[in-house]
Amino acid sequence: MSLRDHFSEMRSRILRVSIIILIIIVFCITFGFKVYTININISNVPNTFYIPFIDPNPFNNIAIQITSFMKDSLLPVGVELIQTAPGQAFFAQIYVAGLIGIIISIPLLIRELYQFILPAIEEKEKKRINLLKMLIPTLGLFIIGIIFSFLLVIPFTLDFLYKYGESIGVETFLNINDFITFVLQFLIGFGISFELPLLMYIISLSNIIDYDFWRKNFRYSIIIIVVFGAIITPDGSGVTMWLIAGPMILLYLTGIFLVQTKITKKQL
Repeated sequence: MSLRDHFSEMRSRILRVSIIILIIIVFCITFGFKVYTININISNVPNTFYIPFIDPNPFNNIAIQITSFMKDSLLPVGVELIQTAPGQAFFAQIYVAGLIGIIISIPLLIRELYQFILPAIEEKEKKRINLLKMLIPTLGLFIIGIIFSFLLVIPFTLDFLYKYGESIGVETFLNINDFITFVLQFLIGFGISFELPLLMYIISLSNIIDYDFWRKNFRYSIIIIVVFGAIITPDGSGVTMWLIAGPMILLYLTGIFLVQTKITKKQL
């Protein structure tokens, strides 16, 4: 195909993924989960059953429930979440619903990406990989990146930054939009960065870039990774920057190992 045809195909695939994400966003800000408790006596023995139910309640929707969970889990002690203008809480839910949409649509995103790069992969390599083999590690790495960020990086970063306020005895408040943007910035950044080894492996399958390129440009990749870490982190301390850059450098080395393994198998 011509370059114009490639762009046209890419646009149609991006449009399909975007429509699915939009549908998920609307669902997440319209419906919420509710658990009904039913007590039943069976043979004179009381039994309690919990039945989950989807409740059409925009004021207790899925995005709000996840936001409340993040607030309770991530905010340091003494930090209050506030809204300083009308609509901030609403748009914060849109951002959270967008993250949910991205995570749920990952299988479709992988499928579209796989179909897009499939013509560039050699016939021998096509037999070794399939959509399921790509789906599991891609989704797994993305979720691992989110969990790593949620459990370790975000709590440490928030606690580290807000200790400055405690040191001078000021009351600390955090705008809900700033909080959600801060958290999602880390979650999405880590989720994408953990895909680095797989991305390197896929590019190598198409023979666009070989193993020597990844190995010889390692020093330049470190610079790019550090710059990426500096952009995605909100403070200028440099500490949080390395919380992203450090794991990404290890992931880059893992990608080199995967590409080398692919070459070894190909030679055999």
